[in-house]
Amino acid sequence: MTRGPSNDSPQFVPAVRQATDLVGLDGLLCDGAYDSEANHRVAREECGVRCTVIPVNFRGHRPPGGPSGRYRRQMHRRFPRRRYGQRWQGESVFSRMKRRLGSTLRARSVAAQERECLLKVLTHNLMLLGAAA
Repeated sequence: MTRGPSNDSPQFVPAVRQATDLVGLDGLLCDGAYDSEANHRVAREECGVRCTVIPVNFRGHRPPGGPSGRYRRQMHRRFPRRRYGQRWQGESVFSRMKRRLGSTLRARSVAAQERECLLKVLTHNLMLLGAAA
């Protein structure tokens, strides 16, 4: 969680490291904002993720020889569209939480905002359990 509107890209490496410390990840699906050779390398070589699926983001400049870097070239040549299509599952959770529980926080201090986020996630999970029952 970060304060204010900002780019999530700097949180990629810490989030992947924390996730792989807790569970083994075979694959990782991300949007184009996380496209960098460094992110691919950390996920695959340092964290043991077998397959990263991050679409190449040329950011307005398409180099003549294609993207630089081993993993970015691989994504550009053989992008797994079907696998990437599964991102909708995560995106729908975020959308549902924002729609049903609000997209803003009322708390003012950082600690209280973190608690409020955790409570929203807990509430969302309880709502799912209630609907299933």
